[in-house]
Amino acid sequence: MAEKTISEDEVTREEAADRLEALATELREGDCNVQVGNKTVTVQPPSSIAYEVGVRESSSILRGSRESVTVKMDWKPE
Repeated sequence: MAEKTISEDEVTREEAADRLEALATELREGDCNVQVGNKTVTVQPPSSIAYEVGVRESSSILRGSRESVTVKMDWKPE
């Protein structure tokens, strides 16, 4: 069974950077305690993981321009 936990917020750039730094620190230390909204999820990445980053730029006359950055990391737990 797959379980997915998602949280969306609007934060300042500084807050977003702080959250990414916290995740990076957890990743370096081994097991990761990932804060998702009001829940903490513990994951156990191995020493080698798949890493993907994507940038999307779109422009629409009706909705205006929009940019997004997506970071994806995945692995099979040991």
